[in-house]
Formats: sequence, C-alpha cells, structure tokens
Amino acid sequence: MEIKTFSDLIDWTRQLHGHLSKCLAHCASKNEEERARLLLDYLAEHEGKMEKMVSAFEAQAESKVMKTYIYDYLSHQPIQSHRTCDAPYAELGFDDICQEVFDYHQQIIELYRDIEERADIPEAKALLGSLLAMEEHEAMRLSRQTGRMSDM
Repeated sequence: MEIKTFSDLIDWTRQLHGHLSKCLAHCASKNEEERARLLLDYLAEHEGKMEKMVSAFEAQAESKVMKTYIYDYLSHQPIQSHRTCDAPYAELGFDDICQEVFDYHQQIIELYRDIEERADIPEAKALLGSLLAMEEHEAMRLSRQTGRMSDM
C-alpha cells in the first residue's frame, strides 16, 4: 500500500494490526508448546483490539488532517514483518514470539515518532502524538502481560 496521506497511514496501520491478529490466531492451534499457544491466542486478541483502536482514530480525526499529504515525511523504511503468515508463529517458542511481536510494535512506534517530529501542522502533530501514545502504551501493556505469562 502506498502511503500518501495521514488517512493512508492510519488505514495501513489498522491493516497491519488486523493482519497480525489473523496470523497469530491462525498459528495458535498449530504450535506444539502450550505456553506459546496461550501467548498466541492472547496476542491475536490484543492485535484485534489494536485494529479497533486505530479504526477509532480514523473515525474521529479531522477530515482536513486525514487528507494532508505526508509523503515528504516518509523517509522512514517500511515496517518489516519478519514473517509472512504461512504459519511461522506455529514453529516459534514463547520468547521468539514475544521478540517478533515487540519488534513489530517498535517499528510502528519509530515510524510514528519520525513522522511526528517532521510534521508542521499542529493538528497533524497532535494526531500523531495520540497514535504514538496509544502504540507506546499498548506495547508496554503487552510487555507486562507477556512478562507475567513468562513467569507461569
């Protein structure tokens, strides 16, 4: 997907979370390790919620901001999902799954941070700041929750 506007960026992020949710759910029943299956189920549910949160940003954002072009800001490399969904998470252990998902979220955070730093329009900066805060909060929440699961 080519990202030209803030609307494209937010839609793209929503799709990324949705794709990851489906992929994790697809792999959950195929993983042989019980802790990994539980983790994949939890992460799939969480990514589904993230998809809905990002959709809420799409619905609430000002039309003027959503139509603003951002390609001047996009020197950032596209997010790399290290794996396509041909059941890769079914073969990973608990720690490797965590690493993959945390890395994925970190790339989104870095992208938002990069674009926010370059944004000139206050409304766009505010929108990106809100998206960034949500992504950071959810990444911390994931880290805490998976840490608790790791202790089990």
